[in-house]
Amino acid sequence: MFLFLKPTSLPKAIQLGGDFTLQSADGPVSLSDYRGKVVAMYIGYSACPDVCPTALAIMRQAFVSLPPEQQPFVAGLFVSVDPERDTPEKLKTYTQFFHPALTGVTGTKSEIDEVVALYGAFYRRIEMEDSAMGYAVDHSSRIYLIGPQGKLRNTISHNASPSELIEALQALLPSS
Repeated sequence: MFLFLKPTSLPKAIQLGGDFTLQSADGPVSLSDYRGKVVAMYIGYSACPDVCPTALAIMRQAFVSLPPEQQPFVAGLFVSVDPERDTPEKLKTYTQFFHPALTGVTGTKSEIDEVVALYGAFYRRIEMEDSAMGYAVDHSSRIYLIGPQGKLRNTISHNASPSELIEALQALLPSS
């Protein structure tokens, strides 16, 4: 059975984003804790073989390349969709490898599902019987840029260049 909607019955705009609270190794972290800063957020997992480390390396390069006076006004969040393997302590070690301004957070499956839905992302567990990993997690791959007021303002591809991310971050920073 198919459901056809008339254009007039479609919502005018779907609003993505919103506040959430997940756990870090240092305690609960809410997006609202970062008000006044531009947040680059990535949704993935630490055992990801390629796209997650690529995105976090790009974030690192962008953060260190910002002018020193802008660096305190930018932060990074890494939201893990693999709470079975990614403890808050493991996420702290993983994210700190990339940059001290990155914080790794996770939660229960329902808490993670809520964040994923808020941002229009997706993930799914893929069993890999012939792999030492046991399973992988297929996931969307975007860097979500949240403005100083806590609103989602932009997304960019995980493989954007550091200069593209710098430009996107600077566009959201208040002018001096």
